Amino acid sequence: MCRSIKTLRPPFTDDVTDDDIRAAALQYVRKISGFRAPAAHNAAAFERAVEEITRVSADLLASIEVRGARS
Repeated sequence: MCRSIKTLRPPFTDDVTDDDIRAAALQYVRKISGFRAPAAHNAAAFERAVEEITRVSADLLASIEVRGARS
């Protein structure tokens, strides 16, 4: 598990930005690919993965219902 990826939902974090979600996605892709920065021939695939994971993560966070949370 990527220990540097923080939980991005209440009550752990109240104000999550798009940059926070993208940073977590980047850490995840770095971890599973084994690349901190991919070679030029892998850059497009790497960036596409980061963008997809960012999008899906934002959708997940928007959909999660936290029990006992006040709106």
